[in-house]
Amino acid sequence: MKQIIECVPNISEGRNQSIINNIVSSSNNIEKAKIVDVDSGYDTNRTVITIVGEPNAVLKCAYNIIKKSLELINLNKHTGTHARMGSTDVCPIIPIENISMDDCIELSKQLGKDVAEKLNLPVYLYEKSALLNERINLANIRKGEFELMGAKIKEKKWQPDYGKASIHPTGGVIAIGARNFLVAYNINLNTMDKKIASDIALDIREAGRAKRDVNGKIIRDKNGKMVKVPGTLKETKAVGWYLDEHKISQVSMNLVNIEVTSIHMAFEEVREQARKRGVRVTGSEIVGLVPQDAIIKTGNFYLNKQKRTKGIPLDDIIKVAIMSLGLNDISNFDMEEKIIERLIYKNKDLLSNMKINHFIDFLSSNSPAPGGGSVAALVGSISSALNSMVASLTVHNKQYISVSEQMEELGIKSQLLKDKLKKLIDEDTESFDKIMDAFRLPKKTKEEISFREKKIQQATIGATQVPYKTSLIIIDVIEISISVMKFGNKNSFSDGAVAAELGIASVKSAIMNVKINLNDIKDKKYIISMNKKIYSVNEKLKSLTNKISILIEKYL
Repeated sequence: MKQIIECVPNISEGRNQSIINNIVSSSNNIEKAKIVDVDSGYDTNRTVITIVGEPNAVLKCAYNIIKKSLELINLNKHTGTHARMGSTDVCPIIPIENISMDDCIELSKQLGKDVAEKLNLPVYLYEKSALLNERINLANIRKGEFELMGAKIKEKKWQPDYGKASIHPTGGVIAIGARNFLVAYNINLNTMDKKIASDIALDIREAGRAKRDVNGKIIRDKNGKMVKVPGTLKETKAVGWYLDEHKISQVSMNLVNIEVTSIHMAFEEVREQARKRGVRVTGSEIVGLVPQDAIIKTGNFYLNKQKRTKGIPLDDIIKVAIMSLGLNDISNFDMEEKIIERLIYKNKDLLSNMKINHFIDFLSSNSPAPGGGSVAALVGSISSALNSMVASLTVHNKQYISVSEQMEELGIKSQLLKDKLKKLIDEDTESFDKIMDAFRLPKKTKEEISFREKKIQQATIGATQVPYKTSLIIIDVIEISISVMKFGNKNSFSDGAVAAELGIASVKSAIMNVKINLNDIKDKKYIISMNKKIYSVNEKLKSLTNKISILIEKYL
């Protein structure tokens, strides 16, 4: 399985497009790594570059960006609203797929060492990579910014983790580290008063604000340390600033752990704080990319508030989130470009993305794939979609209040099963392609013949696993069909019945695809085991088919 990481170099240039383009183009053609987002801010004078891909390729890409930024950016001439200490200010590395945080920590150290040795740029390790507690928080390292870093770096406790204790004369220093996925999130206010935005930021950020007495004097403890009033949002960093480009102020946040403080929690809290100060939130923006799950949770939150069913397609839930957060207020939020999972797989030629007439024509050609296994998954997904439709037509119908909660759960589950089956449309065809690839392997020597046979057997076993998985999922779909037939909106009974009949056909079709591939497998134990599993599915299907027949005879 491929390992996928994200790397997000923040360069200290957001105004000179020629410089930005040169820096980005330095890493545009690296195989197995892709720059998927370039987000520049004029007022912040900063550009966030997002790279996604395989680890070594992404590190090469990041190194090139750091190198080119060092050549083209002179911090002695730099001004902007965002704090900065380097031409590439910070370069986080984030695990995405099939890679651990520990792996990313090692990658950050590898990149840091290369940058210090080859570019003569001092490197601080931060977040998960930090070697000292004081360096976990980036703000501690960056305090004083470029202008004061020359003196700070010479202090014993602030000597860099890699490189000399002397800043680069034009490029300053850089922080590199592994961290969890961080959502950079800005909320727009209908005011040009930066003070209001800053005041809100102090009230919501976890670090809070200084505690004051009745006379407004800062309260300190017995050691002279400032006492703080914690902010309302955990795992959140925030500042307030003014955007001259849009003539608005923003509360700019880093949501460090979206499992603790979600996007919608932050949005709602800022809305409440804004009301207290007589201003209004007009919308928000996500800088860089965002995990799909975070947007789905936001969409579901607002669907709940609107008393609408959540058993709808993912794209519709995402659209609810976009509208509710006002993500198109000052810039366009394109879900295919901003949601990381969609961007990673955007250009893949998936069968499940085909228009139905193209899929049918492709299916009717002399190509052996897609075939029966993909069709079984497709029909199963259609069955689940029908179940979801019936559940949705039942949820808020006054005649069915007693089963509304049950139908909501079934609608949500149906959408999940539908999406799983859509993926299996492609997985089944991919499993067949792997068999064909194995048959094309060379067979001139004994070693080649042995290796080829091993790969053929592995691929064929894989080709039984996909339709078997399909059959198990569709069994769940059929059980939901029975529930919506029994308890759902009676005006849609026939839709539930059609879903059930399609499900029955899909399970039978999937099992046939398991059986035909079993004929080519030499592992007798595997064949016996899989036949037992198929028998169990068939017995379950017989029981469900009987229940469906009784229901259809009763109502139709």
